[in-house]
Amino acid sequence: IKMDGRNQLNDSLVSEFVLLGLSTSQGTKIFLMLIFSLLYLGIILGNLFIVFLVIADSHLQSPMYFLLANLSFNDVWVSSTTIPKMISDLSNEYKIISFQGCMTQICFIHIMGGVEMVLLIAMAFDRYTAICKPLHYLNIMSPKRCVSFVVTGWVTGLIHAMSQFAFVINLPFCGPNKVDSFYCDFPRIIKLACTEGAKFEFVVAANSGFMSMGTFFLLILSYIFILVTVWKRSSGDLSKAFVTLSAHITVVVLFFTPCMFLYVWPFPTSSIDKYLFIADFAVTPALNPVIYTLRNKDIKIAIQRLSKCGHYNGLC
Repeated sequence: IKMDGRNQLNDSLVSEFVLLGLSTSQGTKIFLMLIFSLLYLGIILGNLFIVFLVIADSHLQSPMYFLLANLSFNDVWVSSTTIPKMISDLSNEYKIISFQGCMTQICFIHIMGGVEMVLLIAMAFDRYTAICKPLHYLNIMSPKRCVSFVVTGWVTGLIHAMSQFAFVINLPFCGPNKVDSFYCDFPRIIKLACTEGAKFEFVVAANSGFMSMGTFFLLILSYIFILVTVWKRSSGDLSKAFVTLSAHITVVVLFFTPCMFLYVWPFPTSSIDKYLFIADFAVTPALNPVIYTLRNKDIKIAIQRLSKCGHYNGLC
């Protein structure tokens, strides 16, 4: 085990961690490397295309698409915190990450996670306003409010990450350095510390656990409220609203299930959570462009307009 030159009492600080990854079988590694490379390519192209489309098409300058573009931009970063490193590690026998690299990865995961949660709440609020208060929609979802949602997301993400990071950065790591996952995160790292970790586990559960659970139930309640409102107004016909919201609910369940599994009742004794988190880092960011665009009439029309622009050499 590579150690740092500093000493705390009789303990040296670990300067790197070994990520055990997903699989030890060579055949499985090649298969996973191919799958995740394709997924990551799809995430980058799909989400950046949405950002480009919303910026380029004047017909998409509305609150819903402004928030969608920010969600897509954030999804690129969410997947980029772990997937490139995981793909690289699948081709290496020794999966090493420096102490500084590990701490940086943890920070970015939680910053982006905090932003994602706030953006999902903002998008649910946008749908609630559009369906339940259509006459006041543009006043409520003003440009100023939309920007404030995004700013709130980044501030929340920073506070969320740094409030936990402040506890973990000073923990003594004096020996064990094997992380049973493909990425670094607070629960796994705290288990390796050479100190009683109960109070630090509580900090993570109180912070990440409460945030995950609170956001999840707030989103589910908002969708139930929307469905009830539609049901009352349309004499019991929920089919159209349910089809629209089912896609959103799928994304919410996929994103929050791993978070709640890992953070609400720390700390994992099995390695199941690392497989669940593939949903957060690879599956959800890949699905978002599909769910929010292919089922959306405005986006389809915008793509047609873009293709016509290309056909006429950019003269629109």
